Amino acid sequence: MRKIIHIDMDCFFAAVEMRDNPALKHLPLAIGGARQARGVISTCNYPARAYGVRSAMPTGQALKLCPQLTLLSGNMDKYVAASRQIRAIFARYTDQIEPLSLDEAYLDVTDCTLFQGSATRIADDIRRNIFLETGLTASAGVAPNKFLAKIASDENKPDGLFVITPAEVSEFVKRLPLQRLPGVGVKTAERLSLLGLHNCADIAAAPLPLLIKHFGAQADNLLKRSQGIDERAVCCNEQRKSLGVERTLEHDLTQYTECVETLSQLLPQLQRRLDHYSNTAAGRLTPVQKVGVKLKFSDFRQTTVEKQGQPLQLDKLLPLLDEAWQRRSEQGVRLIGLQIGFKTNALQQLSLPF
Repeated sequence: MRKIIHIDMDCFFAAVEMRDNPALKHLPLAIGGARQARGVISTCNYPARAYGVRSAMPTGQALKLCPQLTLLSGNMDKYVAASRQIRAIFARYTDQIEPLSLDEAYLDVTDCTLFQGSATRIADDIRRNIFLETGLTASAGVAPNKFLAKIASDENKPDGLFVITPAEVSEFVKRLPLQRLPGVGVKTAERLSLLGLHNCADIAAAPLPLLIKHFGAQADNLLKRSQGIDERAVCCNEQRKSLGVERTLEHDLTQYTECVETLSQLLPQLQRRLDHYSNTAAGRLTPVQKVGVKLKFSDFRQTTVEKQGQPLQLDKLLPLLDEAWQRRSEQGVRLIGLQIGFKTNALQQLSLPF
Protein backbone atom coordinates (compact mmCIF):
# COMPACT_ATOMS: atom_id res chain seq x y z
CA MET A 1 0.00 0.00 0.00
CA ARG A 2 1.48 3.31 -1.07
CA LYS A 3 1.66 6.41 1.10
CA ILE A 4 1.26 9.45 -1.15
CA ILE A 5 1.35 13.11 -0.15
CA HIS A 6 0.16 15.90 -2.42
CA ILE A 7 1.54 19.31 -1.44
CA ASP A 8 -0.22 22.37 -2.86
CA MET A 9 1.05 25.84 -2.01
CA ASP A 10 -1.68 28.32 -1.08
CA CYS A 11 -2.18 31.06 -3.76
CA PHE A 12 1.55 30.70 -4.41
CA PHE A 13 2.48 33.72 -6.57
CA ALA A 14 0.25 36.03 -4.55
CA ALA A 15 1.57 34.54 -1.29
CA VAL A 16 5.17 35.32 -2.29
CA GLU A 17 4.20 38.92 -3.02
CA MET A 18 2.37 39.25 0.32
CA ARG A 19 5.34 37.78 2.15
CA ASP A 20 7.67 40.32 0.57
CA ASN A 21 5.26 43.22 1.05
CA PRO A 22 3.05 42.67 4.14
CA ALA A 23 1.00 45.79 3.25
CA LEU A 24 -0.64 43.66 0.53
CA LYS A 25 -1.77 40.93 2.93
CA HIS A 26 -5.34 42.09 3.53
CA LEU A 27 -5.91 43.68 0.11
CA PRO A 28 -7.57 41.87 -2.80
CA LEU A 29 -4.51 40.91 -4.86
CA ALA A 30 -3.99 39.16 -8.17
CA ILE A 31 -1.07 38.31 -10.38
CA GLY A 32 -1.89 38.59 -14.06
CA GLY A 33 -2.22 40.63 -17.24
CA ALA A 34 -2.17 44.41 -17.24
CA ARG A 35 -5.36 46.44 -16.82
CA GLN A 36 -5.03 47.88 -20.32
CA ALA A 37 -4.39 44.49 -21.96
CA ARG A 38 -6.60 41.46 -22.29
CA GLY A 39 -4.60 39.19 -20.06
CA VAL A 40 -5.76 36.58 -17.58
CA ILE A 41 -5.37 36.14 -13.84
CA SER A 42 -2.58 33.71 -12.95
CA THR A 43 -3.46 33.48 -9.28
CA CYS A 44 -5.12 35.59 -6.58
CA ASN A 45 -5.25 35.74 -2.80
CA TYR A 46 -8.22 34.81 -0.65
CA PRO A 47 -9.55 38.39 -0.16
CA ALA A 48 -9.79 38.59 -3.97
CA ARG A 49 -11.51 35.21 -4.15
CA ALA A 50 -14.20 36.53 -1.82
CA TYR A 51 -15.24 38.81 -4.71
CA GLY A 52 -15.40 35.88 -7.14
CA VAL A 53 -11.99 36.44 -8.72
CA ARG A 54 -10.42 33.16 -9.87
CA SER A 55 -7.34 31.87 -11.65
CA ALA A 56 -7.59 31.82 -15.47
CA MET A 57 -10.27 34.53 -15.37
CA PRO A 58 -9.88 37.38 -17.91
CA THR A 59 -8.36 40.41 -16.18
CA GLY A 60 -11.20 42.65 -17.35
CA GLN A 61 -13.79 40.39 -15.74
CA ALA A 62 -11.79 40.26 -12.50
CA LEU A 63 -11.68 44.06 -12.35
CA LYS A 64 -15.43 44.27 -12.86
CA LEU A 65 -15.98 41.91 -9.93
CA CYS A 66 -13.42 43.73 -7.78
CA PRO A 67 -12.64 47.28 -9.01
CA GLN A 68 -10.21 47.82 -6.12
CA LEU A 69 -8.18 44.75 -7.08
CA THR A 70 -4.42 45.25 -6.73
CA LEU A 71 -2.94 43.81 -9.92
CA LEU A 72 0.73 42.86 -10.18
CA SER A 73 2.52 41.58 -13.27
CA GLY A 74 4.55 39.18 -11.13
CA ASN A 75 8.19 38.22 -10.83
CA MET A 76 8.91 34.72 -12.10
CA ASP A 77 12.49 34.73 -10.80
CA LYS A 78 11.19 35.12 -7.24
CA TYR A 79 8.63 32.36 -7.68
CA VAL A 80 11.18 29.94 -9.14
CA ALA A 81 13.59 30.66 -6.27
CA ALA A 82 10.85 29.94 -3.70
CA SER A 83 9.88 26.76 -5.56
CA ARG A 84 13.47 25.52 -5.42
CA GLN A 85 13.55 26.10 -1.66
CA ILE A 86 10.38 24.05 -1.29
CA ARG A 87 11.69 21.28 -3.55
CA ALA A 88 14.83 21.05 -1.38
CA ILE A 89 12.62 20.54 1.67
CA PHE A 90 10.78 17.68 -0.08
CA ALA A 91 14.11 15.97 -0.79
CA ARG A 92 14.78 15.57 2.95
CA TYR A 93 11.94 13.06 3.16
CA THR A 94 12.03 11.15 -0.14
CA ASP A 95 13.59 11.10 -3.58
CA GLN A 96 10.27 10.00 -5.05
CA ILE A 97 9.04 13.48 -6.03
CA GLU A 98 6.83 14.36 -9.01
CA PRO A 99 6.52 18.13 -9.50
CA LEU A 100 3.32 19.19 -11.26
CA SER A 101 4.17 22.89 -11.38
CA LEU A 102 6.12 25.43 -9.34
CA ASP A 103 3.60 25.21 -6.53
CA GLU A 104 2.53 21.57 -6.24
CA ALA A 105 4.00 18.10 -6.23
CA TYR A 106 3.36 14.47 -5.36
CA LEU A 107 5.64 12.71 -2.87
CA ASP A 108 5.77 8.96 -2.34
CA VAL A 109 6.83 8.47 1.30
CA THR A 110 6.07 4.75 1.47
CA ASP A 111 9.68 3.95 2.35
CA CYS A 112 10.34 6.99 4.55
CA THR A 113 11.18 5.91 8.10
CA LEU A 114 10.83 9.32 9.73
CA PHE A 115 8.11 9.62 12.39
CA GLN A 116 7.83 5.82 12.47
CA GLY A 117 6.69 5.91 8.85
CA SER A 118 3.58 8.02 9.55
CA ALA A 119 2.68 9.82 6.31
CA THR A 120 0.40 12.15 8.26
CA ARG A 121 3.21 13.33 10.53
CA ILE A 122 5.61 13.58 7.59
CA ALA A 123 3.15 15.81 5.73
CA ASP A 124 2.66 17.98 8.77
CA ASP A 125 6.42 18.33 9.23
CA ILE A 126 6.88 19.28 5.58
CA ARG A 127 4.27 22.02 5.94
CA ARG A 128 5.90 23.25 9.15
CA ASN A 129 9.34 23.48 7.55
CA ILE A 130 8.01 25.20 4.44
CA PHE A 131 6.51 27.92 6.63
CA LEU A 132 9.58 28.26 8.85
CA GLU A 133 12.01 28.50 5.94
CA THR A 134 10.00 30.36 3.30
CA GLY A 135 7.25 32.16 5.18
CA LEU A 136 4.67 30.51 2.93
CA THR A 137 1.81 28.16 3.78
CA ALA A 138 1.02 24.87 2.09
CA SER A 139 -1.93 22.51 2.14
CA ALA A 140 -1.41 18.77 2.05
CA GLY A 141 -3.41 15.68 1.24
CA VAL A 142 -2.40 12.18 2.37
CA ALA A 143 -3.89 9.08 0.76
CA PRO A 144 -3.02 5.65 -0.67
CA ASN A 145 -2.80 7.02 -4.24
CA LYS A 146 -2.20 10.16 -6.28
CA PHE A 147 -5.80 10.84 -7.27
CA LEU A 148 -7.10 10.81 -3.69
CA ALA A 149 -4.09 12.70 -2.32
CA LYS A 150 -4.76 15.55 -4.74
CA ILE A 151 -8.46 15.60 -3.83
CA ALA A 152 -7.52 15.58 -0.13
CA SER A 153 -5.13 18.54 -0.40
CA ASP A 154 -8.07 20.72 -1.42
CA GLU A 155 -10.28 19.71 1.51
CA ASN A 156 -8.85 21.99 4.21
CA LYS A 157 -7.39 24.89 2.22
CA PRO A 158 -5.69 27.15 3.05
CA ASP A 159 -2.90 25.98 5.35
CA GLY A 160 -4.59 22.66 6.04
CA LEU A 161 -4.01 18.91 6.14
CA PHE A 162 -6.48 16.20 5.22
CA VAL A 163 -5.91 12.46 5.46
CA ILE A 164 -7.73 9.61 3.74
CA THR A 165 -6.66 6.30 5.25
CA PRO A 166 -7.01 3.04 3.27
CA ALA A 167 -9.96 2.08 5.48
CA GLU A 168 -11.73 5.36 4.67
CA VAL A 169 -11.37 5.26 0.89
CA SER A 170 -14.64 3.48 0.12
CA GLU A 171 -16.86 5.79 2.17
CA PHE A 172 -15.00 8.92 1.05
CA VAL A 173 -15.39 8.30 -2.67
CA LYS A 174 -19.05 7.30 -2.42
CA ARG A 175 -20.09 10.87 -1.64
CA LEU A 176 -17.49 12.56 -3.87
CA PRO A 177 -19.13 14.73 -6.58
CA LEU A 178 -18.20 13.57 -10.06
CA GLN A 179 -17.04 17.04 -11.13
CA ARG A 180 -14.13 16.66 -8.73
CA LEU A 181 -12.73 13.70 -10.66
CA PRO A 182 -9.75 14.50 -12.91
CA GLY A 183 -10.84 14.59 -16.53
CA VAL A 184 -14.44 15.53 -15.72
CA GLY A 185 -14.90 19.06 -17.04
CA VAL A 186 -18.02 21.18 -17.28
CA LYS A 187 -19.37 19.46 -20.40
CA THR A 188 -18.77 15.94 -19.10
CA ALA A 189 -20.35 16.86 -15.75
CA GLU A 190 -23.44 18.13 -17.59
CA ARG A 191 -23.74 14.88 -19.55
CA LEU A 192 -23.37 12.85 -16.35
CA SER A 193 -26.01 14.93 -14.62
CA LEU A 194 -28.49 14.43 -17.47
CA LEU A 195 -28.07 10.68 -16.92
CA GLY A 196 -28.79 11.08 -13.21
CA LEU A 197 -25.14 10.52 -12.25
CA HIS A 198 -23.98 13.04 -9.67
CA ASN A 199 -21.49 11.35 -7.35
CA CYS A 200 -19.16 8.38 -7.38
CA ALA A 201 -21.72 6.07 -5.80
CA ASP A 202 -23.99 6.69 -8.82
CA ILE A 203 -21.22 5.61 -11.20
CA ALA A 204 -20.56 2.44 -9.24
CA ALA A 205 -24.26 1.50 -9.53
CA ALA A 206 -24.63 2.48 -13.20
CA PRO A 207 -24.81 -0.23 -15.91
CA LEU A 208 -21.50 -0.57 -17.72
CA PRO A 209 -23.13 -0.54 -21.21
CA LEU A 210 -24.68 2.86 -20.38
CA LEU A 211 -21.30 4.32 -19.41
CA ILE A 212 -19.58 2.91 -22.49
CA LYS A 213 -22.35 4.20 -24.77
CA HIS A 214 -22.07 7.78 -23.52
CA PHE A 215 -18.40 8.04 -22.51
CA GLY A 216 -16.53 5.47 -24.56
CA ALA A 217 -12.96 4.89 -23.41
CA GLN A 218 -13.45 7.34 -20.53
CA ALA A 219 -15.91 4.91 -18.91
CA ASP A 220 -13.06 2.76 -17.55
CA ASN A 221 -11.43 5.76 -15.87
CA LEU A 222 -14.73 6.92 -14.43
CA LEU A 223 -15.30 3.50 -12.90
CA LYS A 224 -11.81 3.25 -11.44
CA ARG A 225 -11.76 6.74 -9.94
CA SER A 226 -15.29 6.28 -8.58
CA GLN A 227 -13.98 3.30 -6.63
CA GLY A 228 -10.91 5.22 -5.45
CA ILE A 229 -8.57 3.25 -7.72
CA ASP A 230 -5.46 4.90 -9.15
CA GLU A 231 -2.47 2.72 -9.99
CA ARG A 232 -0.20 5.50 -11.27
CA ALA A 233 3.19 5.66 -9.60
CA VAL A 234 4.84 8.91 -8.57
CA CYS A 235 6.97 9.67 -11.62
CA CYS A 236 10.31 11.27 -10.83
CA ASN A 237 11.31 11.76 -14.46
CA GLU A 238 10.88 15.45 -15.22
CA GLN A 239 10.68 14.92 -18.96
CA ARG A 240 8.17 17.36 -20.40
CA LYS A 241 5.32 16.36 -22.68
CA SER A 242 5.00 19.79 -24.31
CA LEU A 243 6.35 23.32 -24.43
CA GLY A 244 4.61 26.43 -25.70
CA VAL A 245 4.23 30.19 -25.84
CA GLU A 246 1.13 32.25 -26.47
CA ARG A 247 -0.03 35.83 -26.58
CA THR A 248 -3.42 37.31 -25.69
CA LEU A 249 -3.81 40.22 -28.10
CA GLU A 250 -4.74 43.74 -27.08
CA HIS A 251 -7.21 43.92 -29.98
CA ASP A 252 -8.80 41.14 -32.01
CA LEU A 253 -6.94 40.47 -35.23
CA THR A 254 -9.11 40.39 -38.34
CA GLN A 255 -6.40 40.10 -40.99
CA TYR A 256 -4.45 36.93 -41.72
CA THR A 257 -1.24 38.92 -42.25
CA GLU A 258 -1.51 40.25 -38.68
CA CYS A 259 -1.60 36.67 -37.40
CA VAL A 260 1.48 35.82 -39.45
CA GLU A 261 3.32 38.77 -37.89
CA THR A 262 2.38 37.71 -34.36
CA LEU A 263 3.38 34.11 -35.06
CA SER A 264 6.76 35.29 -36.33
CA GLN A 265 7.27 37.11 -33.01
CA LEU A 266 6.34 34.04 -30.97
CA LEU A 267 8.66 31.73 -32.88
CA PRO A 268 11.98 33.02 -31.44
CA GLN A 269 10.47 33.00 -27.93
CA LEU A 270 9.61 29.32 -28.28
CA GLN A 271 13.02 28.60 -29.80
CA ARG A 272 14.75 30.15 -26.77
CA ARG A 273 12.63 28.05 -24.40
CA LEU A 274 13.39 24.94 -26.42
CA ASP A 275 17.13 25.71 -26.42
CA HIS A 276 17.06 26.17 -22.65
CA TYR A 277 15.18 22.90 -22.11
CA SER A 278 17.46 21.04 -24.54
CA ASN A 279 20.40 21.91 -22.30
CA THR A 280 18.86 20.02 -19.37
CA ALA A 281 19.42 16.32 -18.78
CA ALA A 282 15.78 15.49 -19.57
CA GLY A 283 15.72 17.75 -22.61
CA ARG A 284 18.76 16.15 -24.22
CA LEU A 285 16.86 12.85 -24.27
CA THR A 286 13.55 14.26 -25.51
CA PRO A 287 13.08 14.62 -29.28
CA VAL A 288 10.41 16.95 -30.66
CA GLN A 289 7.54 14.93 -32.12
CA LYS A 290 5.02 17.53 -33.30
CA VAL A 291 4.43 21.26 -33.69
CA GLY A 292 1.08 23.03 -33.32
CA VAL A 293 -0.52 26.44 -33.82
CA LYS A 294 -3.39 27.49 -31.54
CA LEU A 295 -5.93 30.25 -32.14
CA LYS A 296 -8.60 31.53 -29.77
CA PHE A 297 -11.38 33.48 -31.45
CA SER A 298 -13.52 36.45 -30.38
CA ASP A 299 -16.29 34.10 -29.21
CA PHE A 300 -13.71 32.23 -27.03
CA ARG A 301 -13.74 29.11 -29.21
CA GLN A 302 -10.25 27.78 -29.72
CA THR A 303 -8.63 25.41 -32.15
CA THR A 304 -5.21 23.80 -32.53
CA VAL A 305 -3.67 22.41 -35.71
CA GLU A 306 -0.71 20.05 -35.22
CA LYS A 307 1.62 18.15 -37.50
CA GLN A 308 4.20 15.50 -36.69
CA GLY A 309 7.78 15.76 -37.88
CA GLN A 310 7.44 19.46 -38.54
CA PRO A 311 10.53 21.68 -38.24
CA LEU A 312 10.24 24.83 -36.15
CA GLN A 313 10.39 27.21 -39.12
CA LEU A 314 7.97 29.97 -40.03
CA ASP A 315 7.40 28.82 -43.62
CA LYS A 316 6.54 25.32 -42.34
CA LEU A 317 4.17 26.73 -39.70
CA LEU A 318 2.14 28.88 -42.08
CA PRO A 319 0.05 25.96 -43.45
CA LEU A 320 -0.93 25.13 -39.85
CA LEU A 321 -1.86 28.76 -39.19
CA ASP A 322 -3.84 28.89 -42.42
CA GLU A 323 -5.87 25.80 -41.50
CA ALA A 324 -6.63 27.20 -38.04
CA TRP A 325 -7.53 30.58 -39.57
CA GLN A 326 -10.08 28.90 -41.84
CA ARG A 327 -11.97 27.70 -38.74
CA ARG A 328 -12.66 31.19 -37.40
CA SER A 329 -16.21 31.51 -38.84
CA GLU A 330 -15.65 35.21 -39.50
CA GLN A 331 -14.58 35.80 -35.88
CA GLY A 332 -11.52 37.82 -34.95
CA VAL A 333 -8.50 36.24 -33.26
CA ARG A 334 -7.91 37.17 -29.61
CA LEU A 335 -5.04 34.76 -28.82
CA ILE A 336 -2.29 33.06 -30.80
CA GLY A 337 -0.19 30.22 -29.45
CA LEU A 338 2.67 28.09 -30.69
CA GLN A 339 3.54 24.75 -29.11
CA ILE A 340 5.65 21.65 -29.53
CA GLY A 341 5.02 18.14 -28.29
CA PHE A 342 7.83 15.85 -27.22
CA LYS A 343 8.12 12.16 -27.91
CA THR A 344 7.77 10.09 -24.73
CA ASN A 345 8.55 6.42 -24.35
CA ALA A 346 5.90 3.78 -23.77
CA LEU A 347 6.63 3.45 -20.05
CA GLN A 348 6.05 7.15 -19.50
CA GLN A 349 2.87 7.14 -21.57
CA LEU A 350 1.42 4.45 -19.33
CA SER A 351 1.84 6.70 -16.30
CA LEU A 352 0.22 9.79 -17.78
CA PRO A 353 -3.01 11.02 -16.09
CA PHE A 354 -6.16 10.65 -18.14
